[in-house]
Amino acid sequence: MSQTKDSPKSVVVYGASGYTGRLICEYLRQYQIPFIAAGRNKQRLKEVMKRVPGIETADYEVRQVDHTVEDLSKLFAEVDVVCNVVGPFEYYGETVVEAALKARCHYIDTTGEQSFLKLMGERYGEQFDTQGLVLSPSTAYMYTPLDICAHYALEQEGIDSIEAVGSTNAVPTFASTQSIFALLKSEMFYLEDQHLVPWTQRGVGFETVVPGRAFTQLAHPWGGGSLPIYLDRDPRVHNCRQLTSFANRAMFQSVVDLSKHYEDNIRDLPEDEQVAQLAAIAEQMQPGEPPRENMLVHRSIDHVVARGTANTRTVILRGGPPYLQTGVYQAATAHRLLAEDPQLTGLVSASQAVGHRYLLGELKKFLPTELEIVD
Repeated sequence: MSQTKDSPKSVVVYGASGYTGRLICEYLRQYQIPFIAAGRNKQRLKEVMKRVPGIETADYEVRQVDHTVEDLSKLFAEVDVVCNVVGPFEYYGETVVEAALKARCHYIDTTGEQSFLKLMGERYGEQFDTQGLVLSPSTAYMYTPLDICAHYALEQEGIDSIEAVGSTNAVPTFASTQSIFALLKSEMFYLEDQHLVPWTQRGVGFETVVPGRAFTQLAHPWGGGSLPIYLDRDPRVHNCRQLTSFANRAMFQSVVDLSKHYEDNIRDLPEDEQVAQLAAIAEQMQPGEPPRENMLVHRSIDHVVARGTANTRTVILRGGPPYLQTGVYQAATAHRLLAEDPQLTGLVSASQAVGHRYLLGELKKFLPTELEIVD
C-alpha cells in the first residue's frame, strides 16, 4: 500500500506534542517515513518537535487541526496511516476512527480501554475490513508485548488458554493516567470458554509471579487488557486473562485502592460527576510529565503462560523502556502497512495485522530485547 495517495507524506501522528507522540515521530524519522505532526495547537507542536532527537533529518510538517470528523478526514485524506495518541480514547477516540475510515486510512492507536475496542469493533470493524483497512487500537506497551508473546505461544499446536501478565517499572504519563482512571467506569472482561465474561473482583489486586524476580508482584486487570478482545476472534483460543503489574508496589497498591474507592463511592454517581472525580484523582496521581525514560532503570518483563489439554508453553519477553517500545511498535506497524497489505484487516491487533515475528524483529533493532520460550 506504499504511497497510494497523492501526497509527499505517509503518516499522520495526531497528538504529536504529547510524550508518546514525540517518541512515535522519533522512530518514524529512523524509518525515514515522511509524516505530519498534527494537533490542536500549531505553535506548541512546532516548539515540541524541535526537541525530538534527530528531527533536523526528518521529512515532516506541522499541521493544526480541529477535533472534528470533517477537519480530521480532510487531513487524513493525504496519508495512508493514522497514529492516534489523543486520549482518553473513550472520550475522544471515535471521532478519529470515523475520520480515518472516511479518509480510507489504516488506524492505529495506544489505548487499552476495552470498552473502546469493543465499541469500535462493533461500529466500524466490518467497514474497515471491507475496505482492506486495519483498525488496530492498543499498539503500545502493556498490550503489544503480550500480543507478541501470545502469538508465539499459539504457534504450538493444541494451545487454547492464555494467562498474560505485563510487568514494568515505568512511570505513567499524565495522559496515560487520565486514560487509566477513565476506564475504571467501564466493565472489564476476560475470555472464558469462548465467551467474554465480566470481572466481578474489580477493586482487588492479585499476587503474581514474574519470571526472574524473587518476590511476587501485585497485579490488577487494569481495564481488562486488549488480548481477551482480540483473541475472542481467534477460534484456537478458549480462555484468556490479562493482568498488569508495576514494580513499585506502593504506587500500584494505591491504584488498586483507588479502584476499590471507585467501586464503593463513585460508581453510583451521575456520569458527569464520575468523570469529574476520576479526572481529579488522575491529576493528583500524576500532575506532570515524567522525564525521558532511562535505559538502565525503566525495564519490562511480559510473559504468557499458555496451556492445552496435555501441553504448556511459557513465553517471556524482556525488554527496555516501555514508552520507547510504544514508539517502535507504532512506527514499525506503520512502516509495514505502508510497504505491503496487512495479514488481517478490520479490528485486529498489531500482531494479527503485520505479524508477531516482524514486530519482535523490529523491536530488537532499536532496544535490548530477549525472548525466552519454555515448553
